[in-house]
Amino acid sequence: MDDIVRQAMAKWPNVPHCFGWLALDDRGNWYMRDDRVQAAGPFPQAKGSLLRHEKLIDFIHRNYDRDAQGQWFFQNGPQRVYVELQATPWIWRVAGADAVTSHTGLAAQVQGCLLDEEGRLYLVTDRGFGLVHTQDIVRASDVVESGRWVPEEVRGADLPARFGYVTSPAGQRP
Repeated sequence: MDDIVRQAMAKWPNVPHCFGWLALDDRGNWYMRDDRVQAAGPFPQAKGSLLRHEKLIDFIHRNYDRDAQGQWFFQNGPQRVYVELQATPWIWRVAGADAVTSHTGLAAQVQGCLLDEEGRLYLVTDRGFGLVHTQDIVRASDVVESGRWVPEEVRGADLPARFGYVTSPAGQRP
């Protein structure tokens, strides 16, 4: 987490949390969801505006975390901006069995591999659980075919409870 964020949290400890305004799609893209978009429906039905500003995206990546309830957020100064997840909290980029990085650019070590009923491939890593990016599925399939990763068959609907993450914190708020 950035030092400036820690300082803002200490200076203003009681800023209300923000829900529904930020979302992560199944390809690791961030979306801003204003009131109009939120009124149009849940994510990803109503996506919002794709974030393209590289410095903002880097700031989000450095300050992306989860709370004790498995809700993922971006710590924006003193305010937590909870993230709506289309799929999983991490989207994995795969260059090979030993070359996996998160959508935020963090290296990860694969500990397990899962395949759901729709053919989506997931990885359990030392950083957590996530979906393999669609552009990397061929490389990931090569690793599976080599026997380095052996997928466990799972039901996609069971994954949030099994791996302790909330796809829609906005739907969970009090």
